[in-house]
Amino acid sequence: MGQPRIGIYPGTFDPITNGHVDIIGRGTRIVDRLIIAVAANPGKEPLFSLQERVEMLLEQVSLMRNGDGSRIEVRPFDKLLMHFVQDLDATIILRGLRAVSDFEYEFQMAGMNTRLDPGVETIFLMASERQQFIASRFVKEVARLGGDISSFVPKEVAARTARKLAQQDRKFA
Repeated sequence: MGQPRIGIYPGTFDPITNGHVDIIGRGTRIVDRLIIAVAANPGKEPLFSLQERVEMLLEQVSLMRNGDGSRIEVRPFDKLLMHFVQDLDATIILRGLRAVSDFEYEFQMAGMNTRLDPGVETIFLMASERQQFIASRFVKEVARLGGDISSFVPKEVAARTARKLAQQDRKFA
């Protein structure tokens, strides 16, 4: 038996959506161990802190069925993705694609990553039909404007988002 296939699924996950959960579940069928890499990404001005995003992912992983959760780790990172991948001896980067508009950016990133380390493969998973339009930035916008996000995110995440936005509203009131 060869080396275990270690895959990295990087993202900001601000907040985690049903689309992310779908990719995580499907990713466990491709790799022996999946590491969800939560990017600090302060330039995106995330709604949730890095620690809160890690906690939300850990909560969702603990709910996964069929023992998949035991093969999944959640780790924050704040360095070049390829350095993180190399530090963990991973050989696969897993990326989800929602639409053609995602492809150009992801294609460029995959090319750059291959130049940095040709031993690491990028695998793209198409979002499932029901999740194709879900993007964290749209979820946050809908929530900020008082819309119902319960069909876009896990119920625990919807509740956390509502609490977080209420905290912000009190801060700015």
